[in-house]
Amino acid sequence: MEEIKLTDSEQERYDIISSCIEGDITNKEAGIRLGLKVRWVQMLKRSVEKNGKKGVVHKSKGQTPPNVTSNLIVGKVTAFFNQKKHQDFGPTFAQEKLVDAGVVVNKETLRLLMIKKKLWKPHPRRGPQIVREWRERKESFGELVQFDGSYHDWLETRGEECLLAAIDDATGKIIHAIFDDNEGVHAVFRFWWAYIEAYGRPVAIYLDKFSTYKINCKSAVDNKELMTQFERAMRELDVKVICANSPEAKGRVERLFGTLQDRMVKEMRLADMKSCDDANLYIYEKYIPDHNKRFGVLAKNTSDAHRPLSDDLKARLPSIFSVQSKRKVNNDYTIQFKNQWFQLEDTQDTTLYKRDEVIVEERLDGTIHIQFKKTYLKYRVLPARPKPVYVPVVAITTKKPVRKPPREHPWRHYKF
Repeated sequence: MEEIKLTDSEQERYDIISSCIEGDITNKEAGIRLGLKVRWVQMLKRSVEKNGKKGVVHKSKGQTPPNVTSNLIVGKVTAFFNQKKHQDFGPTFAQEKLVDAGVVVNKETLRLLMIKKKLWKPHPRRGPQIVREWRERKESFGELVQFDGSYHDWLETRGEECLLAAIDDATGKIIHAIFDDNEGVHAVFRFWWAYIEAYGRPVAIYLDKFSTYKINCKSAVDNKELMTQFERAMRELDVKVICANSPEAKGRVERLFGTLQDRMVKEMRLADMKSCDDANLYIYEKYIPDHNKRFGVLAKNTSDAHRPLSDDLKARLPSIFSVQSKRKVNNDYTIQFKNQWFQLEDTQDTTLYKRDEVIVEERLDGTIHIQFKKTYLKYRVLPARPKPVYVPVVAITTKKPVRKPPREHPWRHYKF
């Protein structure tokens, strides 16, 4: 009989069973020592009588498992991670790219292999979590859109870039995403102008309390009229704005950025993206369709909750997505705005008095428009601050004033 080497526990088991075979102890006593039933002791006695020491050893010991990963696969995986551009890949993403390269390996098998070769560090167990109420998804596409911006080294070349993204709550699909300069009002307005023209107006937008979206002054809590430019624009579009009190409340978009910072950065690296313009085109044409196909779900209701734009709203979009400021008309019918002086023409399409309040619109194309009672006023930019003069004209109307302004007034010096 071939001599085999037993472990300490196997040797102890063999000695007890041998004593039982020789009659030194009973089957019941052997079972108590080994923690086994009498039937198992009897089975082990027959096995030892037939095979000797091998009778207490598991039959699969020393044999190669049928599901073991072949050395060929291990070699290909090792070669894959030896490439610098693949070294920070996680198990899931790496498994997808290995399958694309013709190397079929299970995700969990790959994870264990990466841990063994110190290519992946297992995540520590989470401690006790704050219990939060789970909110069900909305039923229809466009019923609730979660929106946020994320600063990250997306292109791995120039430092931080800002990615603005909107994800649908019902389907978990990315609706729109784009790189822009920052998360300021102009960038956000450009984002939502493109979104609304493409899909229509969502019912509600869920976002954080960043200063672009909400005035966070404690003393302004009960002042409903004190709103940001973004809130004012969404009110004109009849879109409800919901500000989350915690990141977990809008967890869908928070988790989206976690996925994008891991997955999309590597995808753009493999696609050799170097500029934000190229990256925006890549996101629109390649990444978003693939992401939505992989991670999107079906909504409970197949209807689209987005509301189409009316002809009036379409015409007003440049005004809605402008930075609007209130100013008062001076006694000489000039308006001061950001170190510039605007002289109103002596005839307008509406009646305008001194000290009337007008709205100055800074549009995204850089132009300035002055609005009064939904009528745009005609004006001229003065090269310098005008001298203070008194104009004996009660109001500007559709007709030229009967009385002439003073000689110093700009109306007497500049041609309109």
